[in-house]
Amino acid sequence: MQLLTLPPSPSLATSIRATAQVFEDPRSQALLAHLQQVAPSEASVLIIGETGTGKELVARHIHNLSGRRNGPFVAVNCGAFSESLVEAELFGHEKGAFTGALAAKAGWFEEANGGTLFLDEIGDLPLPIQVKLLRVLQEREVVRLGSRKSIPINVRVLAATNVQLEKAINAGHFREDLYYRLNVVTLSLHPLRDRPGDILPLARHFIRTYSERLSYGPVELSLRAQAKLVEYSWPGNIRELENVIHHSLLTCGDGEIQAQDLRMSNLRLERQEEGPAGAGGSVEDLLQQAFSRLYEEQPGELYEKVENALLRSAYRFCHYNQVHTAQLLGLSRNVTRTRLIAIGELVVNKRRSQEQPLDNRVVRLSI
Repeated sequence: MQLLTLPPSPSLATSIRATAQVFEDPRSQALLAHLQQVAPSEASVLIIGETGTGKELVARHIHNLSGRRNGPFVAVNCGAFSESLVEAELFGHEKGAFTGALAAKAGWFEEANGGTLFLDEIGDLPLPIQVKLLRVLQEREVVRLGSRKSIPINVRVLAATNVQLEKAINAGHFREDLYYRLNVVTLSLHPLRDRPGDILPLARHFIRTYSERLSYGPVELSLRAQAKLVEYSWPGNIRELENVIHHSLLTCGDGEIQAQDLRMSNLRLERQEEGPAGAGGSVEDLLQQAFSRLYEEQPGELYEKVENALLRSAYRFCHYNQVHTAQLLGLSRNVTRTRLIAIGELVVNKRRSQEQPLDNRVVRLSI
C-alpha cells in the first residue's frame, strides 16, 4: 500500500488538512500513475480538490519524486494572510518598508529557492498580488517590498485550490493569464466518497496511529463498522475520517470498533449541498449527494418517494402545465396526467371533466 503522511506538527491538531493519503482505489491508482509521470519535470502543477482530500500530500510527493527533492519544500496557505501582508510574506520586505518592519526579511519565494513552493488556496489571492505573482513566474525573480533590486530565484511552483478557477475567472476574481501559467499540468483529487477503496486502508492507518498514541493494544473494525464507513459520504474527506476514528477509539471497548462508536458530523448535509470544491458541483454530483441523504435518513419505499417528488417538482417548474411537464420528463401526457392524479397534484371534476392543479386552492365538489 502506497501511504503518504505529513511531517509531525503541533498545528495539525487544529488543521483541516488531510494528514494521510493512500492509493488503493482504482481512481487513486490512476492519479498516482499520472503524478509519477509529471513529477520529474519542472512544469507547474495545479492540484484541484475539496478541502481535506490531501492536496498538500500530493504536492509533497511530487517534490520528493522530482530533481528538487534535496531542496526545500515550502507550503504557504494563501488565504491565511491579510491583503496588506500577503505581498511581504510571498516576496519579502526591506527594513522600514511598512510600520513594524524592523528588519529585512526574505519572502517565501526566497525561502524555497532551489526547491518547491506550494501555494495552497491560490484562488484566495487578491487580484493585485496575482499580477505580481504572474510577473515573478515569468521573470523568475522577486523584488522585495520597499526595494528596487530584483533577486533571481529558482523555484518550482505547485498550486492548489478547492474552488473552480474557471468560474472565478468569469466572475473577475482570478486572472486568466495566471491560470494558464499555473495550469501546465492539472491533477484532480477525487473526494473520498468517490474513491471508496481508500476508506478502509485510511481508517486502519488512523487506528494504528491513534492506538499507539493512546497506548492501546490492537484494535479492529467490526463488519458493520466497516460498512458504515464505506457507505458514508465524507463531506469533510480524509480529515473528517481521521477525527471519526480518533473519537471512536476513545469510546469503543474490547479492542473492536462497533458501528455505534462511529459518530458522523451533523454538519454533513450543509457541506454536501455546496457540491464538489464548494462551488456547486455537477448535476450528477448533487443528485448523488441527495440520494446519499435519503439512504441515510429515509430507508424504505425510496423509489416511490423519489418518483413522486420528481413529478411534483417538474409540475410546479412548468407552472402546472401537463404537456410541458410530460416533455420535460420524457413521458407521455396520459402517463403524466395519471401520475399527477395519483399523487394528488391534480383534482378531476368528473361532472364537468375539468382538471385543476391542487395548488390553485379552488376545488369544486360535485354531488
